[in-house]
Amino acid sequence: MQTTFPRLMQQHAAQRPQAAALREKEYGIWQSLGWEALAKLVAELACGLAQAGLKRGEHIVVVGDNRPRLYATMLAAQSLGAIPVPLYQDAAGAEFVFPINNASVAFAVVEDQEQIDKVLELRTACPQLAHIWYDDPRGLRHYDEPGLASLDSLVEAGRADHARNPAFFQAEIDKGQPDDVAAMFFTSGTTGNPKGVVHTHHTLIDRAKAGADFDKLRAADEVLAYMPPAWIGQNIFSYAQWLVCGYVVNCPESAATVMIDLKEIGPTYYFAPPRVFEALLTSVMIRMEDAGRIKKGLFHHFMALARRVGPALMDGKGADSKGAHGKPVGALDKLHYALGNLCIYGPLRNTLGLSRVRVAYTAGEAIGPDLFTFYRSIGINLKQLYGSTETAVFVCLQPDHEARADTVGVPIAGVQIKLTDAGEILVKSPGLLKEYYKNPVATAEVLTADGWYHTGDAGFLDAGGHLKIIDRAKDVGRMKGGAFDGSMFAPKYVENKLKFFPYIKEAVAFGDKREKVCAFINIDMEAVGNWAEKRNLPYGGYADLAQKPEVYELLRDCVEKVNADLAQDQMLAGSQISRFLVLHKELDADDGELTRTRKVKRGTIGERYQVLVDALYGGKTNQFIETKVTFEDGRSGVVSADLKIMDAKTFPSMKRAA
Repeated sequence: MQTTFPRLMQQHAAQRPQAAALREKEYGIWQSLGWEALAKLVAELACGLAQAGLKRGEHIVVVGDNRPRLYATMLAAQSLGAIPVPLYQDAAGAEFVFPINNASVAFAVVEDQEQIDKVLELRTACPQLAHIWYDDPRGLRHYDEPGLASLDSLVEAGRADHARNPAFFQAEIDKGQPDDVAAMFFTSGTTGNPKGVVHTHHTLIDRAKAGADFDKLRAADEVLAYMPPAWIGQNIFSYAQWLVCGYVVNCPESAATVMIDLKEIGPTYYFAPPRVFEALLTSVMIRMEDAGRIKKGLFHHFMALARRVGPALMDGKGADSKGAHGKPVGALDKLHYALGNLCIYGPLRNTLGLSRVRVAYTAGEAIGPDLFTFYRSIGINLKQLYGSTETAVFVCLQPDHEARADTVGVPIAGVQIKLTDAGEILVKSPGLLKEYYKNPVATAEVLTADGWYHTGDAGFLDAGGHLKIIDRAKDVGRMKGGAFDGSMFAPKYVENKLKFFPYIKEAVAFGDKREKVCAFINIDMEAVGNWAEKRNLPYGGYADLAQKPEVYELLRDCVEKVNADLAQDQMLAGSQISRFLVLHKELDADDGELTRTRKVKRGTIGERYQVLVDALYGGKTNQFIETKVTFEDGRSGVVSADLKIMDAKTFPSMKRAA
């Protein structure tokens, strides 16, 4: 599709002027913005930005939650040939300094007072940042800073300029070409400064259309935009594909109302990383803990049936569907499942806000097979995809009826995949990044002369053409010494198995070049707190609860179940966890332990908690530690604790033993 985002917007405005393009929940009421009204707003914003001095090829920072006027700002910038740079709204202000200076940004549009406070603090470090506009004026009445103004004033100025020179806006759009840079997304910077991933209109639109064609997306679909716009996954689903398909993007009122808004909207097309699906399941299991005996019994009875035949019915949709036992699903089981759908599965989908979902995707990291099976077993068409910021997301997708927990799908239109001798996945696609901004060395490291992109992931294509991901290539290691000397160690695979349990929110596994695997665990405060209250177990906060002997026993049972499962796989049997501890604090992006998309910074954690790693491998039963932390209000402090260390039972490799 040889076009640009502003032209796609204009096409929808011409074809369906009154149809809803965006909805925003404000004061509990959903407000719609039609395509014609959106096009008018974009024209006014573009003229206002041009009058303020924004020129073709320059960058403009956009920071905030998903908001219609922030989306319109991105379109306005692109209409002028400028380049929007979305940044994470939950990042600390200091994290904005490198992107703003790296891209020489002089213009910023942000959501509210919280973001204004962050940006104003940076002016000494970013003296070129001359123009800052805000969308939400609450709390900003008495702010008097040079270059600070409301988005309303920008729209008014643009409206007057557009009236004086009505041909300017269209002339600027007409100058735009598909190969012009459309946006820049900064990576999480797990190993240094973040890198600016440069994408053109063509790369983003091509992949958005390929994904839309694959799943037959249409203008009648509805999505809920609740993930950070700075993450390319959200940007593709609620911006690029929105403009390609013309469906409705719904913006929640706030992070606190997402679950309520999800139920009200009932999206037909839904995306969430595994941690969101984990949290949804955890909330269900907590509620079931509070249910009466009859209700709980019915739930477990029908869920056992769903696990046995549900995925087969979802995949097969026919008489030859085969259940977990490998035999065709019989008429009695189908009738039994239909009863379960009426009593349990349907109400459960409704409670989760997923009753209308036609296509649901998860990506970002591997999802636990049990978690994946749970959603498909209750009739939700949950599938996996594979991609990255550098590939404009869509590389592999799972076709309907071919969704499996251990693959990420097949290469879609335009994509080629090959493997290096070391097992690293290389991708060639129309959606590949143009470059890393001002970083030719890094660009040359990932893009070959003949157009192949080094993903950094290790994996292989199975006999059916589905891609299987093992782990990040740099993270896959080997055990050294002991009973499993030389066997593969795949930390993310182990961590994801642990995180299936509702009591475990995060995990970090260690084992490369060691004779055994050890792990840090973060408890899920809500799930474990609920579990403790039911057992009349008092606690004084996260650190206190995490170190309770009863909690350690609960987690040891989870760890040993993972070990028993790993023992079934000869390749990964050596990755069983021998010892573990429960951290005294939650891993936090503000402390540099997670990326803004909540991926573990394994190296940082290993260095920061080296004393705990040494204690795990040194045979200690406890270890005292002090840790600097950053609180939500920006203050820093120190938390300390004497952490218990527990052994876990491991099992001989079943296949090796056989």
